[in-house]
Formats: sequence, structure tokens, C-alpha cells
Amino acid sequence: MLRFFGRGSGFSDEHNGAFFGINRKLILLDCPLVTFNSLKKEGLEKINGDTDEIVALITHTHSDHIGGLALTIHYARFVWKIKVTVVAPSAEVRDNLDYMLTNLDGCSKKTYKLVTADEVSEDWLVAAVPTKHVPELDGKCFGYNLIIDGVNTIYTGDSSTLEPFIPRLSDGSVLYTECSAYDTSVHMYVDKLLGYEDYFNKNHIKVYLMHLDDVETIKKKIKDTIFTFAPLVCEDDWEKGDMLVKSIEDVYDIGEKLYSEMCSNKEKDHAKVFEYMTELGRTMADADRASFWKWDRHRKELWTTSATGVDRIVIPDNTGLVGKALKEGRVVVTNDPYNDPDFNKSVDLKTGYTTKSVLVMPVADINGEFIGAFQIINKNGDTGFDEVEDVRKLSVAALVCGLAVESELFYEESHHDKLTKLKNRMGFYSDFSRRYNKVLDEGKPISLFISDIDKFKRVNDTYGHNAGDDVLAFVASLIEGECSETENVYRWGGEEFIMMMPDTSLDECVEKAESIRKKIMQSSIDADGNIINVTMSFGCVQFDQKLSIEDNISRADEHLYTAKESGRNCVIH
Repeated sequence: MLRFFGRGSGFSDEHNGAFFGINRKLILLDCPLVTFNSLKKEGLEKINGDTDEIVALITHTHSDHIGGLALTIHYARFVWKIKVTVVAPSAEVRDNLDYMLTNLDGCSKKTYKLVTADEVSEDWLVAAVPTKHVPELDGKCFGYNLIIDGVNTIYTGDSSTLEPFIPRLSDGSVLYTECSAYDTSVHMYVDKLLGYEDYFNKNHIKVYLMHLDDVETIKKKIKDTIFTFAPLVCEDDWEKGDMLVKSIEDVYDIGEKLYSEMCSNKEKDHAKVFEYMTELGRTMADADRASFWKWDRHRKELWTTSATGVDRIVIPDNTGLVGKALKEGRVVVTNDPYNDPDFNKSVDLKTGYTTKSVLVMPVADINGEFIGAFQIINKNGDTGFDEVEDVRKLSVAALVCGLAVESELFYEESHHDKLTKLKNRMGFYSDFSRRYNKVLDEGKPISLFISDIDKFKRVNDTYGHNAGDDVLAFVASLIEGECSETENVYRWGGEEFIMMMPDTSLDECVEKAESIRKKIMQSSIDADGNIINVTMSFGCVQFDQKLSIEDNISRADEHLYTAKESGRNCVIH
């Protein structure tokens, strides 16, 4: 991302100037006096490490945008002994810069190179984008479309509109836009900018504000929005305090959202908890992305449904940095992931994203058993993660996620049968209130069957309870495998099973039951070392809304009883 030496307008103390580094080059976005002073004071090494060349991208020739350019060229020649390339957005601006630098500032043409943007063949420079500013500079004001760390980035320069840049803002882009507290015809008015918030939010565009003329007024206007100020190289104490307050406010906001969610009569979904807490963790740790991973021990998988910036991802639990953190039971930090053998590069290769730093924090339940992991990616400012400090910042969010997962696991376990892994009676009644009632309210039919294994007691008496358990597990798996996406099967008790079939006629229910009956009859089951064949009987009904759940099941049970009395291994309706 870009860092800023100053983010003020022409009448402020620190004019707008930004930078990023790539391939031993320091790329400057405009070069006001504050940029030169910061470079001279801090030194190139501190700002950008080893630097062989400075490239200054100029948006236009206002003094508050190029006031330090000549000084930087002179200093680079005599002190740093490196070359400077000045990039003009157009031929007209190039000619103006040539006159100013040579005739007004006395820069020898041997000390710098002056080119236009279309002459630069670098992957990170996509295009100079013409925009509107003061009428006297029509055709001479530009922004830039860049690729920084693999992310599509727009820098507007001074502009009264976003329209030239909107077509270039793809999903997940980053926008650095000027923002004015005053409604004029030459700068981007903050109220006008707020009108784009839904668009930016929908397209996952991160927006940073620069060229600020009245910080306090703008700060009030953007409160509780997605907009934030562009990051400075060195935040002063007031700004650090302001960031702390913002973090605390984020905690309060998250708490309020969670409380409202829990007090609502909506269907509860832990995914919301994970969504809120991952966003909080990302903000607190000042990272670009965050995700919470659940550990499915049964399937030996790690998966995430709440990851800022990505869709659901499923990976084996013995791979990647998340798998390593859970396997070793410790925090894992890497600030050089591409040289870390445990880092999985496949997602970056697929998406074009560049991962620079990763922190993974394993999350445990109340008994100390690891059940998931909190992961944050790319510390803003390219400083890398600090294991002690960043874990402190993540601890509350990780704790809440851990409690939510534990609650979810407890809920799931209470609604599932341990032997067959099917939902039990409690799960049945929960699904009925949340799912099947909605189907009935929409006027759609529901059919169901109740079934049991014929002469199951004889299996236990002859082969033992271990064999009986194997038979139950086999039958459960077979019936579950016959369910469509909308259907579900439940272990009703003992050797009895119920299948619920929304939006299904009674004839279709009977047809499904008959198909399952034949497959069970034709199956040879390996039960505790014994090959066993069993049959099943079925009772089918269409749900009658005038009757209770229990009365409907009793009707199906009566048909099942008739099937048993009719010789078993049949379907009655």
C-alpha cells in the first residue's frame, strides 16, 4: 500500500505526497517540500532500504505537488549519488516540467531523466488517468492507475470528480482519493464522496482519503463509514491516540452488533460472529486481511467461511501455516512467507494477491483443546507482524471466536447421534421449527417416511452389539446418501429412522422409500467381521398441517406397523 509523507491540501503545512517501493526503486507520487524534507531527515535507507533509483510520478505542476522535486534531484545527485526519473502524465506536462526544472531550478539534464507515463514499461504503472481540477489546468491534471503488491490501485491526485477512475476500480481495488470539506468546483467534496459508499462497499474497495483541507470537519463526516485517512509514515502522538480511540470504538461497535444479533428473533448464525470478529481482529492488528479457520477433526479439514477479502476455502488439516499452528499448538509468524516451506502459495497464484506477512494464532476451547485458528495477513506499512504485540491485539477477537466455536460444537453434538452421525430427535425438532415450518407456510407439501431394520434384535443377539452398531452405521450412511440437498434423515431412536422430504408428493416419497428398501436388501454388510444381510420396512405419509408433528409421525408409524404385520421388507402408505 501507499504511505504518505503528508496528506494535506495546498494551504496546509504538510502537502500531499506518497510513496511505495519496488525492485530497489522508490516510487514517489508527487514531490512536495514535505517529501524532500522527510527523505533528507530520515534517509533513503530508513524509508525504502536499498534504493538504486527514485521515480517521481507527477500528477500536475502545482507548487504544492512539485515544490520539493528540484531539491530531491539535486540531493540525489550530490548526496545519495543515484539517478532520478521524473514521469510526466502527458507530453504537455512534460514540457512544462522541463522548462521549470531546467530554467527556473537549474537542474542539469544530466542529473535526471524526464519521460512521459506512456514511455514507462513497468508492470506497476498501468496508466496516467486524465481528470478535472481547476479550469486553468484543463488537460494538465492526472491521476494514476498502479499495481501495488498485486492490488489494483488508484491515486487520483487533485480531482473534482471520481468519474474518470470508476471504470478502473475492479473488485478488491484500493482507492486513494482527495477529499475536501468544502463544496467547490475544483476538489472532491466529502458529501459527494459519501454518495459512493454503497458502491465501494459492494465491490470491496478500500478507500483512503488524502489532500485534506479541514481534518476535523472531514473526520466528523466520515465517522461510522468505510472511509479512513491515508496512512502517514510517522503518526504523531495525537494521531496514535486517535487510532487507539478508533480501535476502542470498533470494539464497542462490534459488541453492539453482536448484542443486537443475539436479541433479535432471526435465525441464529455463528457465521455472523466470525464475520464481526475477524473484521475486528483485522482492524486491531492493522492488517489487510483476516480469517477464522475451523478445525473439522472428523473430516481432517480446515475451513473458513469468514475471511475478509476471500471466499470459503477448505484445506487438509496437515497443510499450510494454519495446520502447522494447530499441530504444534503455538503462534506461527512469518514475515517472509514465500521462503517459508509451510506457506501455501496456491491461493496467491490463483488470485494474483501478494502475501508479505502472516500471523496464525491457534484457538482452544475451555478444556485447552485446539478447535480453530485466527489468521491475519499483510501488516499495513509492510512492517511485518510482531508475535507479542499483535497477539495481544488479537486476543479478544480470538477468544470470542473460540467461545462461539465451542458453543457451536456443543449445539451440534447435542443435535447429532454419535454412532450414526445423523441428527437426532432434538435435531429433528430444531430443523422443523427453522426449516420445515417455512416450507409449510409457503403452501408447499412435505412428505416423510419412518423406517426400521427388520428383526434387528436378532442381529445383536446373534453377532453382538458391535456388529449391531456397524449395521446401524451402514444403514444410516446409505439412507443419508440418498438424500437430495433439501432432504434430511434423522435417527429417531434404536433402529428407527425418519426421512423428511420438503416439496415432495406422497408418490415421490413412496418411490424414494422403495428404492432405499431395495438397496438395503441387496447390500452385504461387514459387521464386526461378519457379513450380514438385513431388510427394512417403511411407513410413508404426506404431512397434514392440521395435525401436530407427533400425530403426523404416529400416522407414519401406523403404516410402518402395517408393513411389519404384512411380512416386513415392504413400503406402506
